[in-house]
Amino acid sequence: MKGPIIEIRDLQKSYEGLQVLTGVDLGIQRGETITILGGSGTGKSVLLKLISGLEKPDEGTIRINKKDIIPLTEQELVPLRRKIGMLFQGAALFDSLSAGENVAYPIREHFRMPEEEIQRIVREKLRLVGLDGVEEKMPAELSGGMKKRVGLARAIAIDPEIILYDEPTTGLDPANTQRINQLIVELQRILKVTSIVVTHDLDSAYAVTDRLALLHKGQIVMTGTKEEFEASAIQEVQDFIAKKIVD
Repeated sequence: MKGPIIEIRDLQKSYEGLQVLTGVDLGIQRGETITILGGSGTGKSVLLKLISGLEKPDEGTIRINKKDIIPLTEQELVPLRRKIGMLFQGAALFDSLSAGENVAYPIREHFRMPEEEIQRIVREKLRLVGLDGVEEKMPAELSGGMKKRVGLARAIAIDPEIILYDEPTTGLDPANTQRINQLIVELQRILKVTSIVVTHDLDSAYAVTDRLALLHKGQIVMTGTKEEFEASAIQEVQDFIAKKIVD
């Protein structure tokens, strides 16, 4: 299918009278990695929830594979959610389930298949994120970096077309941050997915992305490559880069 895999137009969202998104316009190309930058509270995670169908906007359209998802009912959203994997901030593993059962969860939710096939997929996905043999471990036994990787294995368990990453390196030390960044690049290359990364970490964004988009005061003020961002005369872009360099 030609054209953008995701088209977002005039997206608006408010909570209890506070306007978070004030008219987001963004096109995301099939197979690319795009990173949405912005400070805390700018609505980056909200945008991911709207793309995944977890929440509805107040106004605007989100087209995935040319289909507007906003009017869809929960039942109609099920096929869409089979195409989207999400790595939540903090990994959001089920504490009562083993690592293997966490990865198996979306498979059981969306498909009926023999147990041996489910276990084969679980092992394959954990292997892809460098976690052979942790199927029986509980989340409490895993380090922060390992939890993120189990969460990533769960996100790719149903072979999605799109992967959403919500602050994938927050709370990780430099070694694990680098490992997660490498995994994002590697999975995009191996699986040919479209990746949307939300972060405030400019170094991580530069490490993983094809394009950047800066969210400021509820709107995308610029999209472009790393080089285009660094050469930009847009004040908000200059301010964001300068702040991150100082940080």
